[in-house]
Amino acid sequence: MTTGKARVGVLGAGLMGHGIAQIFALHGHETIVYDPFQAALDSLKTRVAANLRDLGEDPGAVARVNPSSTIEGAVKDADFVVEAALENLEVKQKLFAEVERHARKDAILASNTSVIPITDIMRNISDGSRALGTHWWNPPFLVPLVEVIGTSRTSQKSIDWTMELHKSIGKTPVHVKKDVPGFVGNRLQHALWREAISLVENGICDAETVDTVVKASFGRRLAVLGPLENADMVGLDLTQAIHETVLPAIDSRPAPSPLLKKLMDEGKLGFKSGEGLRKWSPEEQAALRLKVLLHLKKARENDA
Repeated sequence: MTTGKARVGVLGAGLMGHGIAQIFALHGHETIVYDPFQAALDSLKTRVAANLRDLGEDPGAVARVNPSSTIEGAVKDADFVVEAALENLEVKQKLFAEVERHARKDAILASNTSVIPITDIMRNISDGSRALGTHWWNPPFLVPLVEVIGTSRTSQKSIDWTMELHKSIGKTPVHVKKDVPGFVGNRLQHALWREAISLVENGICDAETVDTVVKASFGRRLAVLGPLENADMVGLDLTQAIHETVLPAIDSRPAPSPLLKKLMDEGKLGFKSGEGLRKWSPEEQAALRLKVLLHLKKARENDA
């Protein structure tokens, strides 16, 4: 099997699923998308077409995205199957049990989970050599990274093929060599979030200040200067000296902050309720979403 023009089965027609299908289709791969909800399938092509128009990309690519009301229809002829369902271990395990009954024996099977170990999701797959994770980031048509995660059973051939496939569609695949919860990106992201929430919990500053500090300081460098590049740049002697002072003071609890539970108990869930760590009017929510979208589109154009 080559990575020429692959046939791709996507399980899930939601935000991630339709975006993943869109990218594969844009690069010439026939893509079939399954979703248990007919409404999601009915709007699939419309959503993909709207994205393509908005991004100034080939509108004809939508012809290579087709819905399927059954898992069998989506995977039976696929070279590559990627699941983009709910972030629920049992749901994913059940999906892959059915996928294995219908997919070709040489098809690569991938999960798009954000944090669940691939080993757990693929535990019951009889041929674990072809099972792995491909963690795309949201929105999938604007963020280039795909984390490719193998388990102790995944073959190097499957890893290599998957890496090459994703390179061929313009993504930036990285190989995560050990299957750990959260992989690389979300472990880094949520280590920052833990300390950010702790700063508010302990009255050191308010939530707006945390966000301002990140966006107006090191956040400006992150797109071009990774943390380990930065450590080498300033010197590991200075890095160690800083760590000796600051690390003992940084939150290291192996559990969510009590502040999160307190806010949730008060019905403060973030955008969905109008208040979380900060208050959000509908207009503020819309403005922030648009700001993020425009920023990602500009970054994508700069990468081109």
